Amino acid sequence: MDKSVASLTAAVGDIADGAVVMIAGFGGSGIPVELIHALVSRFRETGHPAKLTVVNNNAGTGAVGIAAMLDAGMVAKVICSFPRSSQPQAFQRRYEAGEVALELVPQGTLAERIRAGGAGIPAFYTATGVGTELAEGKPVEEFDGRLYLRERWLKADVALVKAQLGDRHGNLTYRLAARNFAPIMAMAAGCTIAQVSRLVAPGAIDPEAVVTPGIFVERLVEVPEPAQEEALVRAGEVF
Repeated sequence: MDKSVASLTAAVGDIADGAVVMIAGFGGSGIPVELIHALVSRFRETGHPAKLTVVNNNAGTGAVGIAAMLDAGMVAKVICSFPRSSQPQAFQRRYEAGEVALELVPQGTLAERIRAGGAGIPAFYTATGVGTELAEGKPVEEFDGRLYLRERWLKADVALVKAQLGDRHGNLTYRLAARNFAPIMAMAAGCTIAQVSRLVAPGAIDPEAVVTPGIFVERLVEVPEPAQEEALVRAGEVF
């Protein structure tokens, strides 16, 4: 099955209003900038998709990537562990105006909630957050003399990820730290869309090197020279 699509526009063309969208990346590493900007362009042209819930490690930097989504007004809620980046103005403006909600999740808990969603585990326990505001409304139980919070899995309608190599069956490899959240997000989403630096024929990737098997990927698009979010922010780019 050939899962490749011809354009970024086609790749994100059916993401619906109100969708939960996981976006891979840690800081600027592994951010699928081109997929995000294709989604922003679609919103500017059509008004859709709107009222999105975005799941990412942070809440955007500068005026590109996730920050561009916030500036466009297409995000209703952010679920993240670090909303204060070096240039958080896009999120800060919307949040202080009451236009976007925030669900703050400790980074390790965020990763485990996503992993649990992909593994089909509806809940788990962690000591992180016990006795803090993050514990409000959550069940607490004692194990071996220590208190633990019960946290729920986190799943998404769509995941946007950035990979190094992808074959037409959807098997993916990643470059160094760009791997970060991508593999678990791909497992936790109903539809995973990947931008890949190089699209290759099936069999061209050593099976031992595959990180995300094609069964977790619905479509992929080749972006031979992907932008680096940090470089765009340093240059003062605005999308």
